[in-house]
Amino acid sequence: METDVKDTVAINWDELTFSITPTRSMYIAECLEGGTWESKGLVPYGDITLSPAACVINYGQGLFEGMKAYRTAKDNVVLFRPDENARRTNSGCRRLCMPEVPEDLFLDAIRMIVRDNIDYVPPADKGALYLRPLVFGSGPVLGVKPAPSYTFLIYVSPVGPYFKEGLAGINLLITEDFHRAAQYGTGGVKAIGNYAGGMYPGSLAKAEGYSEIVYTDAREQRYLEEVGAANFFLIKGDVLATPELDGSILPGITRKSICEMAATEFGYTIEERQVAIEEIFEADEAFCSGTAAVITPILSMTHRDRKMEFCGGEVGEKTMALYNGLNGIIREEREDPYSWIEVL
Repeated sequence: METDVKDTVAINWDELTFSITPTRSMYIAECLEGGTWESKGLVPYGDITLSPAACVINYGQGLFEGMKAYRTAKDNVVLFRPDENARRTNSGCRRLCMPEVPEDLFLDAIRMIVRDNIDYVPPADKGALYLRPLVFGSGPVLGVKPAPSYTFLIYVSPVGPYFKEGLAGINLLITEDFHRAAQYGTGGVKAIGNYAGGMYPGSLAKAEGYSEIVYTDAREQRYLEEVGAANFFLIKGDVLATPELDGSILPGITRKSICEMAATEFGYTIEERQVAIEEIFEADEAFCSGTAAVITPILSMTHRDRKMEFCGGEVGEKTMALYNGLNGIIREEREDPYSWIEVL
């Protein structure tokens, strides 16, 4: 059904950045030792209390998700593939020895928090309401072992573009000095510990004038993996290549959607495989994707003393066609042949 703006918040939608704006409420559920998840429902947005021995702050037992609610051209508020986030959450919970969150509880909580904060959803094309589900070991431990109790929490915030450059495109630096993750670790999970290690190399790249860092594989340093916290794509002719999910790559939901749409509607051959650094120097275009980034064009990539400018340093037409195709579905500007959109 259509949703109405409540006009109870005063936000300059034109100046939104990807940062925290406190909202009305957050959602909490708890799972005590050996028990099941018990919903506490909505509570006012604010601080939470943790034991100093909480497993999450001692051993990093926790994960997060990233989702968005959008106001569309039809003035609906919609979610994009929330069932995929629920499934990815539970895959991560299994890997991190945490109890799975029932999919119905996860989805009901998502709908509840968006409806309660619906006046924080920006107008169409002014941004989105970012949703941050968290699952973490909140119970106290001293030895290295799973927590005795857990918390499932969701907070929300209206946001603008993840990269300040937005659709103007970004410039990237390929690093061989740092690695995001290795095979057989937790690189394929949105574990909280995966992200702190990227802050330093990312800051070094930004100090040199780049938008973000690009990681290579930890074994050979020959293959491209992720763009900071986003998936990577390369276009060459009618081939769309992206690093394969080998355990060190996050299985992005936007990534999955782009692959499906590009093959079905745009005629691309999708290659999920190792993507060598050398391939960028013969590619037509490149872009990165994620819930936060959506599709962000890449203008250039620098490796050692070599720089590759795509499309003469301009945003590529093929990238923009894919962006418009995906964004058109999200914004209800065209039909959704995949049933990806849920209207609240």
